[in-house]
Amino acid sequence: MKFRLQYRRYRLPFRNAVRTAHGPWSEREGILVRLEEVSDGGLGAVGFGEAAPIPWFGTETVDAAEQVVRGLGEWIEPEALAGVPESFPCLRHAFASAQEQVVAALKASDGGVPAAAATVPYLGVAALLPAGKAALLQIAGKVEAGFRVFKWKVGVGDIADELGLLDEVCASLPEGAKLRLDANGAWDRRRAERWLERCAERPIEFVEQPIAADARGSRETLLGLAGDYPTPLALDESLIGDRDVEAWIGAGWPGVFVIKPLLLGNVADALARLVHAKADVVFSSALETAVGAKTALSLAFRWAGQETAAAIEPAKRARRALGFGVWPLFADYRFDGPALAPFVRWEDVGRINAEAAWNALS
Repeated sequence: MKFRLQYRRYRLPFRNAVRTAHGPWSEREGILVRLEEVSDGGLGAVGFGEAAPIPWFGTETVDAAEQVVRGLGEWIEPEALAGVPESFPCLRHAFASAQEQVVAALKASDGGVPAAAATVPYLGVAALLPAGKAALLQIAGKVEAGFRVFKWKVGVGDIADELGLLDEVCASLPEGAKLRLDANGAWDRRRAERWLERCAERPIEFVEQPIAADARGSRETLLGLAGDYPTPLALDESLIGDRDVEAWIGAGWPGVFVIKPLLLGNVADALARLVHAKADVVFSSALETAVGAKTALSLAFRWAGQETAAAIEPAKRARRALGFGVWPLFADYRFDGPALAPFVRWEDVGRINAEAAWNALS
């Protein structure tokens, strides 16, 4: 098998800047790749992938990824794709996704996702709330739309102000709703303890990445916090590449693994390890375009089918909502994933047109 490789770099403004502990995020940069299988000189099956690095998470940069793609040339063998270094997890994922689509098309198959979808026809979605008081302005509309799980960005403003807002946010939620707090690694241990003390008697589903992944002693601190407080903790920025997943499983992480498939590199191996460990997993958006969203959501459905088959703690918890309540995201709607809704169905994923997004960059 031989491929024709094409790529297009993008820089797309968001409809509204996303405020996080890392600062305001106003646009997304990345690379779309397109693989065509070549058979006897003709063009065959096509697959698309997306490399959407987030350098402050610890991924490669877009510039570095583009340099690697350019160096591969236009006509390549599969071995060249497999040879991309592990230090380029986003690019490795893009190539693996595109190649899997080509192989599936040649086999007139879809990688087994519809089989999983037959077992799990839809998955719940958590709505993303903006940081600060702006969250209070959006809750009512999202509740009316049917959302019952919400994710609030914290660690952005003054800790006293945000702690004061917590009760207002919780009071705005309907009975039975759950709130996730995403700190993006903004706190030290003392601040994390203040938050976790406050969360203990409130409807907090989990606190995501309270301590920076690169902070000194972060693993010991996170494990200690997870054991000292009743509110579950989740890893996010700590999981860049499949080796991080393996390391945290080996460390006995008792909390949630927030998986952004586009950042994982060898995502198949990472998910296999998580299934074997019967881990508590949430699939989440990396604020990618429709191309990456289709891949990530397809993996979420596949995981749901495996999770059901493996009977992962069925008595302890319901399946957690996906962290994909981010749309409409881009100023140009052609790059968005499925319409914002409290549930996503396999049919919604199937309707995402990766080729249309690719063509929109021409």
